[in-house]
Amino acid sequence: MTDEPPLRRRAAESRTGNEPHQPPSAAPEPVDAGPEPTVDGPVPLTAPREGTPEPVTTEAGLAEVVARFAAGTGPVALDAERASGYRYSQRAYLVQLRRAGAGTALVDPLPLPDLSSLDAAIADAEWVLHAASQDLTCLAEVGLRPRRLFDTELAARLAGFERVGLAALTEQLLGFSLEKHHSAADWSSRPLPESWLTYAALDVEMLTDLRDVLDAELARQGKSAWAAEEFAALVRSVDRPPRVRAEPWRRTSGIHRVRGARAQARIRALWYARDQIASRRDAAPGRVLPDSAIVAAAELDPRDEKTLLTLPGFGGRSVRRLARTWLAALDDARQLPDDALPVTPVVEGPPPPHRWAERDPVAAGRLARCREVVVRIAGEHTLPPENLIAPDSIRRLAWTPPAEVSEATVAETLRGFGAREWQLTLLVADLTAALAGPAPAA
Repeated sequence: MTDEPPLRRRAAESRTGNEPHQPPSAAPEPVDAGPEPTVDGPVPLTAPREGTPEPVTTEAGLAEVVARFAAGTGPVALDAERASGYRYSQRAYLVQLRRAGAGTALVDPLPLPDLSSLDAAIADAEWVLHAASQDLTCLAEVGLRPRRLFDTELAARLAGFERVGLAALTEQLLGFSLEKHHSAADWSSRPLPESWLTYAALDVEMLTDLRDVLDAELARQGKSAWAAEEFAALVRSVDRPPRVRAEPWRRTSGIHRVRGARAQARIRALWYARDQIASRRDAAPGRVLPDSAIVAAAELDPRDEKTLLTLPGFGGRSVRRLARTWLAALDDARQLPDDALPVTPVVEGPPPPHRWAERDPVAAGRLARCREVVVRIAGEHTLPPENLIAPDSIRRLAWTPPAEVSEATVAETLRGFGAREWQLTLLVADLTAALAGPAPAA
C-alpha cells in the first residue's frame, strides 16, 4: 500500500470548493461498480497537486531528485513519453515519477541519459506503471529497471474491467477525468510546452491511488497471486533480448497487393533504403517515405525521376530530394539474378487458423475444442481469453500436441511457451481432455 493518503480522502479533508482535485460529492460505490454518478459527472483533473514541476536537466537537479525519492515512502509511480510516429528510435524523451514524501519529478533523459543513480534510490520500492510492457524497454535504456512492479492496466484486465485505459480507470474508480490529447505528441521537441508537462505530470498523479483500488479488487476476487505471477513475468522480460524479425520489410502496409517475386524485391530494396535514411535521421520511417509510396513504386517500377515523382507519396520536397536514392534501389532490384529474389518464407509454427480445416481437419477439431475451453474458463473467471492464455500458445498446442497427451505433458508444453502456473492450474485438465478428443456420445 502507498503511504500517501488516498486522493479521495486528501481532497475531502482539504476541500475549500476551489481545489482542482475536489471529488464527486457522493460516496463511492464498491470497487466493482465504480464511483456513484453525480450531477456534474467526473471531476476534471487539470493540474498536479503541487503544481507542474520543471523538467530536471542537470546533474545537480538529478541529485536532488535522487535524494527526495530515496527519502520517500511506498510505491513509485513511473511513466515515460516517447516520440512514436516522429522518431526512428523508441527511446524515452521524458521520465515522470511520483512517490509519497517526494512529490512528482519530470526528468529529461536527453541531457541525463544515465539515470542509474535514481534507479538505485528506488530499487527496493514497488514500481507502478500503466501498460508497463510499452515503457520497460525505454526505461531500461536509461538505467531504470524494476525489481518489483504493479501494472495497473494488466491488473484491470485480470479484474475483468472492460475499459482499461488510464483515463477510463481513473474516471471509473477514482471519479476524476484525465485528458489524453498529448499522448501522440512529438516528445522529442524542445522546449516542451507547459501544457505537455502538466499532462505528463498528471499521468503519474494518481497511479498509486489506482494501484491501491485495483489491488483491493484483485484480493476481493482471489486473483492477487495471479497478478503477482504476471507482474514477475514482466520484470523478467526486461532482460529478454528483443525479438528481431528476419524479414521486417514484409510488414509493409499494402504488400499483399504486390504480385511476383521481382516486385517483392522492389519493395524490399525500397524498404531497406528508407530504413537506412530513417535510422540516420532518427526519423520515423513513414515520415521519410510512406508505405503507400513504396507499394506504388513496386507496382509501376518507374525508371526515371519524372515518372517516379508522379506516383502518390513522392510529391513532398524531402522525398523528391531523395529521388536518386529511390531510383537506385529500384535499379538494384531490377539487376538481381532470379536466385536472389525473395522466396515465400518458411513459416515457423502452425499455419493461419483459417487454413487448418484444409491442411489438417483433425488439428482443426483440436483447436476448436481448445478454444472453447479457454473461452468458457475465461468467462467463469471474468477474464479476457487472451489474458488467460496467449492465443499463440493454444494454436501451437493444438497443431502439435505432445506425443503422449497427459496433464503433465500438456503442462510442460504450455510452460515452455511461457504460461504461468496460475494459468496451468485453471486450464491443464480441460485442455488435456480437449486434445484427447470429443466426449463420447451418451
